[in-house]
Amino acid sequence: MVKNKDLCVHYDRCGGCSIQEVPYSEQLENKKNTLLNIFKEKEIDIDNFEGILASPDIYEYRNNMEFSFGDLKKGGKLQLGMHPQGRMFDVITVDQCLLVDQDFRDILSTIIDYCRANEFKKYHVKLREGFLRNLVIRKGINTGEVAANLVTTSQQDHDFSQLTEKLKTLALKGELVGFVQTINDGFSDQVSCDEMKIYHGRNYFYDQLLDNKFKIDSLSFFQTNTKGAELLYSEAEKYIGSAKEKIVYDLYCGAGTISQSIAADAAKIYGIEIDPDAAERAAENAEMNNVQNTEYIAGDVLEEINNIEQQSDLLIIDPPRPGINPKALTKIAAADSDEILYISCNPKSLARDLKELEIHNYKLEKFKAVDMFPHTKHLEVITLLKKV
Repeated sequence: MVKNKDLCVHYDRCGGCSIQEVPYSEQLENKKNTLLNIFKEKEIDIDNFEGILASPDIYEYRNNMEFSFGDLKKGGKLQLGMHPQGRMFDVITVDQCLLVDQDFRDILSTIIDYCRANEFKKYHVKLREGFLRNLVIRKGINTGEVAANLVTTSQQDHDFSQLTEKLKTLALKGELVGFVQTINDGFSDQVSCDEMKIYHGRNYFYDQLLDNKFKIDSLSFFQTNTKGAELLYSEAEKYIGSAKEKIVYDLYCGAGTISQSIAADAAKIYGIEIDPDAAERAAENAEMNNVQNTEYIAGDVLEEINNIEQQSDLLIIDPPRPGINPKALTKIAAADSDEILYISCNPKSLARDLKELEIHNYKLEKFKAVDMFPHTKHLEVITLLKKV
């Protein structure tokens, strides 16, 4: 195997990228084979596979990174970055990470230097003691807007105004539109918000996907590869053709990015999202994009899909990584739509759900993969199913 000569300096120790040493063309081939083997094991027909598409960018492609505070040994120097592979309680500073652009690296370096100078302590998950938890940096790749979110506990009261001024003077390629402190006293590693302090600007940013603009909160879900998402949605639109005059259910709709990107000319779009804040943001995005035929519902797909009076012609499904809850899948199949566009970031859960939908007389018409995550083993898959 030919080794990749452009390896990140952190690669040997950081667990963020698992296959960066593999030439990109070989990464794509391996991902394709993994997908097809998973489908074969589930006895899913692969004759209608339409190939794998490369990510438009293979470096500096991420618009969102969640870094952790920690150390490499007990009482060691404060670190801000990623967990080394196989060492979930340790952290290595990744101030030269190649998955993000220079703006991310400059902000990370400024914040870790400031925190070290002030001798802040990391939050210790087991002891439930400490101050610093995470740094979340997000950037609108097509707008240049940058938002930084410093996540701490409430165990120390500190005014970050001085740090704010340092960040505002950075010569970023983009524009820092927000710097906030999120106070999170929860016991899990998941970033949540008990209180938010805004030191500069706002706690959201805007990005553009295809013809639409989207408002994204500092902690809300948005595809991490903007250019890859545009490719993904463009390919998905080809699969469904025109959605004109169709009733569309957008399940697990998040901020409405998929339905507003590919089905804006539908007769009616109903989006269901369990996170009420995301559902509210989806409605706000629809208004901003002048998509007037949408209705977004906050609730569980399992319950809400039965409450929509109009029969669906097309279901758009983009569930979380574990796939569709079995009970919800039965309800989804009972909706009796003519077509299902199922987009997945997990081939294993996708294959499982496709076999279940097969029982409900849905046939896999075609599918293709889009590499949204270069240098990792993950990929997105677009499938089109039709009722037979």
